[in-house]
Amino acid sequence: MNSILLAAIIVAGILVVLFFFPVALWFQAVLSGVYVSLIHLLLMRWRGVNPRTIVYALITGTKAGLKLYANELEAHYLAKGNVPNVVMALISANKANIPLDFKMAAAIDLAGRDVLDAVQMSVNPKVIDTPPVTAVAKDGIQLIAKARVTVRANIKQLVGGAGEETILARVGEGIVSSIGSAESHKTVLENPDSISKLVLHKGLDAGTAFEILSIDIADIDVGKNIGAVLQMDQAEADKNIAQARAEERRAMAVALEQEKKAEAQQARAKVIEAEAQVPLAMAEAFRTGNLGIMDYYRMKNMQADTEMRENIAKQ
Repeated sequence: MNSILLAAIIVAGILVVLFFFPVALWFQAVLSGVYVSLIHLLLMRWRGVNPRTIVYALITGTKAGLKLYANELEAHYLAKGNVPNVVMALISANKANIPLDFKMAAAIDLAGRDVLDAVQMSVNPKVIDTPPVTAVAKDGIQLIAKARVTVRANIKQLVGGAGEETILARVGEGIVSSIGSAESHKTVLENPDSISKLVLHKGLDAGTAFEILSIDIADIDVGKNIGAVLQMDQAEADKNIAQARAEERRAMAVALEQEKKAEAQQARAKVIEAEAQVPLAMAEAFRTGNLGIMDYYRMKNMQADTEMRENIAKQ
């Protein structure tokens, strides 16, 4: 009975050890040439670290000839880093003779960039197609250019360096500047490589996470004659201004004519008013005795004689 109880206790103890201590994982690490104590593996579990991730990363790195430390991998894991990705990036960099240590790789990973993709881009450059860039040469002809930018990752600038959007914006700006400085659009069409050479020598990759290897103009199309369009717009604007000024002068002339007519009508009204006073004055003269009947007839004869002479003169 005692032996059965003892055996049960031993079995229970073995099960507890196997449950809390990842013996199989520890044994696999030992066979792979990586030494991590069972206590260390147990402490990893208590700290919230997946021991299998750390051990597999150590085994992979050691087999590839890297010297990794469990504490560094564990710290990167606790910092929410991608431990397997970092180790694979270190292996790729080591095989490609790219200088990259664990601290730099971990910093790149924690910065939110794919460090493995960056290392692969350093080995195999990436081609970025720019959107159509519209520019106008000095002769007023619009050109629409597309470029292909070949870049590779700059490991040292991955932390804090600008991304692809900055490269595309700078290349587009350089193309606009190059086309805009050309005397004729024909010169650009004949030598499109002059644009790429000029843009490439401007150091557009400064402060970015990439190194520009080449800029090639993939296509150039002729757009509108912007100079002619601007001249037509200016002519139309000048015509509208001239029409507006002519309309203003016409309105002023009409107003002046209306004003003169009003003045003439006022003068005519005054004459009529004055003529209307004559009969009244004559009647008053008759009543007061200042005007006799013979005087009145002599005045009428003079008026008739005057009208006759005016009519003869008009004939």
